[in-house]
Amino acid sequence: MTYLVLNRLCKRYGETTAVEELSLSVNRGEFISLLGPSGCGKTTTLQMIAGFVEPTSGSIVLDGRDVSRVPANKRGLGLVFQNYALFPHMTAFENVSFGLEMQRVKKEEREARVADALKLVGLAHLADRHPARMSGGQQQRVALARALVIRPSVLLLDEPLSNLDAKLREEMQLELRSIQRTIGTTTILVTHDQSEALALSDRIVVMNQGRVEQVAEPFQAYEGPASHFVGGFLGKANVFTPTAEQYENETRARIGEAHIPMAGAPVPQGAVIVRPEKILFSEPAACALPGRMKTRVFQGNHWLCQVDTSVGEVMVIRQNDGVAVPAEGEPVHLRWRAQDMCEVAAAPKGLAS
Repeated sequence: MTYLVLNRLCKRYGETTAVEELSLSVNRGEFISLLGPSGCGKTTTLQMIAGFVEPTSGSIVLDGRDVSRVPANKRGLGLVFQNYALFPHMTAFENVSFGLEMQRVKKEEREARVADALKLVGLAHLADRHPARMSGGQQQRVALARALVIRPSVLLLDEPLSNLDAKLREEMQLELRSIQRTIGTTTILVTHDQSEALALSDRIVVMNQGRVEQVAEPFQAYEGPASHFVGGFLGKANVFTPTAEQYENETRARIGEAHIPMAGAPVPQGAVIVRPEKILFSEPAACALPGRMKTRVFQGNHWLCQVDTSVGEVMVIRQNDGVAVPAEGEPVHLRWRAQDMCEVAAAPKGLAS
């Protein structure tokens, strides 16, 4: 069921367009990520939803009500920022309780709701601790509890995990997704971290220069990017331009010296993306692309390799199976399947659904 609708939302600052004609429908309980590089318009979009920035044009409809001109404090939204914004002189309990005090919630109910919120984020045992005596992850959980305790209609998260180290960030991704599924609150996350968006989201909105490039479920966006930008931003990608040719009485896609069987499928007319993990080292064959190992880097659970070929550098990711990849300088052959090639086209202009 559609719960939040952004209809042709625009924001301009003089001659500069921050967000252009953005339309998006969000279902009740859905977890959406606005993903893109710095300056793409994702934070401006979140600020318009929150009520901190007024749209130049377009509308924001929340649960059937147009809130485009409703003040931020009247929208009933919960927010978690990058810097957490905790009061240093207050305990965790007092920080979480603050919003309820502003709403004049009675003390008995307030204390019960704060206790429940702290329990939800796993911090009931730290209720009396001040932020200075907490880790970054604990502070982030207090900020999340403070946003959730008011029972928001929508939870807005602005890069909430970016200040955490890599290991803690991964742990908090699992925690955040688990909490969101438990409470079922509609959630919108702003992030520039592709792995974070892929891990947390029901759908990803990929933005670039104020426009929407693609809206899709994480797997769909990764495996079937709508544009060169999406393909490259959502992960490592090799870009090839195949040509159709007849080879041994069948139509194949030629990329460099490789003649790739299409199994009856048409040869793509434009550029294609092949993910590095789809490419395998193989024996010499008509369907394999010859090259020479340029660089290989061991990253624990996988090898990251760069191979020089006649069509440029090709990136290969091979899972660590206990066997080392060919040494730098050695000749290699690369192969992949026709179905591993995703044809990419020009990005759609701003419409999301």
